[in-house]
Amino acid sequence: MAKRSGEAITTGLFPLQKYHKKRRFQRRKNQCSAMKYIVAMDSFKGSLSSEEAGNAVAGNIRMRDNEADIQIFSMSDGGDGMLEAFCKATRAKRLSVPTRDALMRRIEAQYGITSDGTAIIETAQASGLMRIEPEQRNPMRATSYGTGLLVADALHRGCHKMIIGLGGSATSDAGIGMLRALIETFAPEGNFKDIQARFDRCEIILASDVTNPLYGQNGAAHVFAAQKGATPTMIEALDARAKQFAEHAAKSMGIDKSMQPGAGAAGGLGYAFMQFLNGKMQSGAELLLKLLDFDNIIANADLIITGEGKSDSQTLMGKLPAIIMQHACRYHIPTLLISGQIEDHERLMAAGFRAACGVTPADMPLHKAMMRDQTIANIREFPLPL
Repeated sequence: MAKRSGEAITTGLFPLQKYHKKRRFQRRKNQCSAMKYIVAMDSFKGSLSSEEAGNAVAGNIRMRDNEADIQIFSMSDGGDGMLEAFCKATRAKRLSVPTRDALMRRIEAQYGITSDGTAIIETAQASGLMRIEPEQRNPMRATSYGTGLLVADALHRGCHKMIIGLGGSATSDAGIGMLRALIETFAPEGNFKDIQARFDRCEIILASDVTNPLYGQNGAAHVFAAQKGATPTMIEALDARAKQFAEHAAKSMGIDKSMQPGAGAAGGLGYAFMQFLNGKMQSGAELLLKLLDFDNIIANADLIITGEGKSDSQTLMGKLPAIIMQHACRYHIPTLLISGQIEDHERLMAAGFRAACGVTPADMPLHKAMMRDQTIANIREFPLPL
């Protein structure tokens, strides 16, 4: 068998397999033979959706435990796949509406509306990086205008609350495009105060795992713009543009939210929502788990399995797998981390994961490992420590 990256089948104290044999024996003594597994995978970015990754894990479990009781949940911390996960959790109806991508090309994008009038908006649906061809990516040009059109449409339909996922964007415009779309929609001859009045009765919750400020060395441009196609020169220009915009807004409004945690999310879109529309930042993972009533669901589980495309020390900084593991620890339920690649294995184990497994064979090229069918095969064929 090819060696896998970060493969681990033991905990810090005892083998995981022995632990589960003990749990399985105890359940059978109580005439309840089926082991209960909760599968809550994040997406494998560029390869699999959360649901596809979860189904691959479930297929793996069933090959090793044909009596398994498996529950699969679509998950997201606010990034790619947020719309699907949150719409399932809230039973929201999905709408398809005309908007613009980050290069202002006409597209159709979806968002959700719940029965109580809450809009579920995923930034990446309109302004996502995956919508832009690699050779066309340029955050100096990319705009969040299309996300603003989705927000405007939801407001037109009477939504009094919005949950907005701030992940996977192609932009680094500090939300200027989004604000422009709102002004052109609602007050083409007026000013932004007219827009703010429309949002006085609309609660905006921003779902994200990003805690970066708008600008500076830890800001949106310096941390995230390179992966969106920015050169070093562009990064400096983007950072300066964001700082200038924030200073002007602070001077005219008397408040400055540019340094608040999450202001740098989605290329500064988090800042625009907080500064101009009183948006409130929340952990996307925590918000989804609350909507799912996750703690009650997992209370009697034997094993929780979570994962993502790549896990490392940054996973422990509020990303979905770490949040799930922390909730599982409250009930003394072991959490198995299954990801495409594992780095910082010891830190992940020390944080509380019972095992951390990288399913990609060490000798497999990354481009091959990220192919959808190959990723599914890697997950299904990995010898899970059940």
